[in-house]
Amino acid sequence: MRTGITQNQVNQAADAILATGENPTVEKVRAELGTGSPNTITRMLDSWRGQLGERLRRLSAIPEVPDAVGQAMLELWRLATEHAERAIDERFTNERAALEAARTQLAGERENWGVRLAEAETSAAQAQTARDLAEHVCTTLDGQLQDSHALRADILHQRGRLQDQYDQQAEQCGTLRAQLDQLHAALQTERERQEAHIRAVEDRLHCEVDRARQDAGQWQQRYENAQRTHRDATAATENRRDSLIARVRELEQETARQAGQISGLEKALSEAYTATAKPKRQLSPKTKSSTLARAPKKSAGRQVRK
Repeated sequence: MRTGITQNQVNQAADAILATGENPTVEKVRAELGTGSPNTITRMLDSWRGQLGERLRRLSAIPEVPDAVGQAMLELWRLATEHAERAIDERFTNERAALEAARTQLAGERENWGVRLAEAETSAAQAQTARDLAEHVCTTLDGQLQDSHALRADILHQRGRLQDQYDQQAEQCGTLRAQLDQLHAALQTERERQEAHIRAVEDRLHCEVDRARQDAGQWQQRYENAQRTHRDATAATENRRDSLIARVRELEQETARQAGQISGLEKALSEAYTATAKPKRQLSPKTKSSTLARAPKKSAGRQVRK
């Protein structure tokens, strides 16, 4: 039985995409997971973005001295202890010159420790600065995310309204096209009927012309009346057809204008998402790598089933 994706899977995929320096989208997350409904992934991505600010604030709560600096200091202390033990063992067997050389070497190492300690203090100050910057960025991103959600809801509402108008215009256009086709068919039928009638009248007149020459004027008058009636009917039908064609063209222009407005709203929605993702790229590479390296550790162990 096929099971749906979980919130934890979407979070891990989004974190992995963000770690590569790209903006997590529905298509990229779906490609990363290899499955998942776009609607489900969209809902879970919104939840992930809502938790991103709080996660960044928790990740920014680092100690005053980074782990790497503490590890370096422990390693230095271990090296110093080993060196001191060796110096004590060799103190009773080596001459004074060797002892002085060892003291000189120890003094150089102590100076190196001082330099490393200064570097560690500098790293701690940089980490504190990065923490303050991350908190400021989180606050800014929260505000922009809320604004983008409101803008997205408004754009979707406008898009739905314009889509309804577009559907109504398309339905009217289809109705008018059907009426136009019916009028064309009726006009063609009327033309054929009139032509058949005229041919029948002509044939009848030709048959009777020899034996009814005295009535030629009367038959001629009937023939002209029939032609005049045919012309009047044809002109009225063509006038109605032209008015319907003009109406169809107006509806097609209105439909094209509505489609342009929908395209503009979709473009504005895309620009809003782009504006939301832009401040993330302004983080320094060192801060971004430090933040993203801790993201999987904080999100591990939490699963929310669909």
